Amino acid sequence: MGEDDVRVWLVERTYSDDEQNLIILVYATPDGERYLRKERALTSFSDDRPTEAAIDADPGNLGTVEDLDEREWYAEEAARMQAEHDPDDHV
Repeated sequence: MGEDDVRVWLVERTYSDDEQNLIILVYATPDGERYLRKERALTSFSDDRPTEAAIDADPGNLGTVEDLDEREWYAEEAARMQAEHDPDDHV
């Protein structure tokens, strides 16, 4: 973790409607104000890449959550993940 990195927690995992085999992961800060979106393409049925409960991200890669309802939901999900998992847990 770089000294300026920010810990973000997994708050959403969805499968893309537009492309097959694409998983979209959204991680957010505990206050729900900033987020990181990651896209992961599954290359085969045996593709086994773990998803961690939390990751450390460069602040420059984080977007701002403008929608207040979404911000609140992200904060609730981040708090739930923090309470139920260690950052390096695979979820």
